[in-house]
Amino acid sequence: MRTTTSPEISIIVPVYNEAPNLRTLVEDTLEVMRATGRPFELILIDDGSTDNSHELLRTIKDDTIELRVILLRRNFGQSAAMTAGFDHARGDIVVTMDGDLQNDPRNIPLLVSKLEEGYDLVNGWRKDRQDPFISRRLPSKIANRLIGIATGVRLHDYGCSLKAYTNDLTKNLLLYGELHRFIPVLACFYGARIGEVVVSHNPRSRGKSKYGIDRTYRVLLDLILMLFFQKFTTRPLQLFGLSGGLLFVAGFVIELYLTWLKLWHGEDIGSRPLLLFGALLIITGIVLVAIGLCAELIIRTYYESSGKRIYTVREVLE
Repeated sequence: MRTTTSPEISIIVPVYNEAPNLRTLVEDTLEVMRATGRPFELILIDDGSTDNSHELLRTIKDDTIELRVILLRRNFGQSAAMTAGFDHARGDIVVTMDGDLQNDPRNIPLLVSKLEEGYDLVNGWRKDRQDPFISRRLPSKIANRLIGIATGVRLHDYGCSLKAYTNDLTKNLLLYGELHRFIPVLACFYGARIGEVVVSHNPRSRGKSKYGIDRTYRVLLDLILMLFFQKFTTRPLQLFGLSGGLLFVAGFVIELYLTWLKLWHGEDIGSRPLLLFGALLIITGIVLVAIGLCAELIIRTYYESSGKRIYTVREVLE
């Protein structure tokens, strides 16, 4: 009988309403990994599926010693599901991929081999991507270019879920919201060495895609968050304090000028829009500085407190 008491490789797959693909996903992954001869575990995280995914996972688990199943209480999102997998992974090498059969498990040994060259993260590049151009590939190309320019982390395909990591890197990645697409940027903050390899990509044959062009705006918002993380994570007062100080000084100069006109030239300034504008700048400046101080307190609390997980687990099927 096969055992997975000390797996070298942990393969993490978040699934949400992927019942038609689950059995094929497990069978294909097991075939590839068993052929390598290396001990591994396959961790499937059911992210609150509303179809019969969890019942099917229970059935498959009974026949598969390498499979571990984590059932989340509700749909927390892909970032939370991946974090759940990271927390339960026991292998020194962690591989993630989607559960829609578009990522090919046969690329896993390639990623692992590249990782063992000394990288902390190896990102897959779907060079020949099998997705609709307007709704999927075009927004992805634009997002990849913007993220690369803004963060300085140059990769061809940020959105590819097929990645390999060292286990210590995954333990230091805190994902929430839609930040799973920014994993290479977060890994760069950690000081990780990042590589990239071309991987194959299959067209979706079963099930319905959960992604669309509507996510573009969310990516832009998260990009702003990444830029803040990159520059001001540990010193938010420098951002808010500087901008607030500039606004306060500008407003003070305006009010000083109006005071000079009133006292030395006797001009009426009560009806001037400039008076209200100067007051607005002063108030806004004070508010921004106050926000910066509050952000400093929050950041200190964040770093000094114990990290609370962003998901709850219903049960773990070992």
